[in-house]
Amino acid sequence: QVQLMESGGGSVQAGGSLKLSCTGPGYFFSNCKMGWFRQTPGKDRELVSTLNRDGTTTYLDSVKGRFTISQDNTKNILFLQMDNLKTEDTAKYYCMADCYSGGYLGRGTQVTVSS
Repeated sequence: QVQLMESGGGSVQAGGSLKLSCTGPGYFFSNCKMGWFRQTPGKDRELVSTLNRDGTTTYLDSVKGRFTISQDNTKNILFLQMDNLKTEDTAKYYCMADCYSGGYLGRGTQVTVSS
């Protein structure tokens, strides 16, 4: 079964940084739009950032200037560098791949930001 696996979550104080990683099949990193969602219980899922096949990126307005998405194609790893974290960034973060064959989502990694 196809799997995306996130890591790098944890607890941090406001203003701190975390770097999330996502590994998966090499096919995803060469052929799919990759990105990150986040979700907090009781709230809708938010699309945080995407890395498109043409190299362009998108960001949720509230994370622009603080989060950076990138990819290491040689190692098939997607990253989300999160700086100047705020309490409202607290959520479970999910790696996603949007491919012609369908959409795929990892199991998520928890990020908790305390004041």
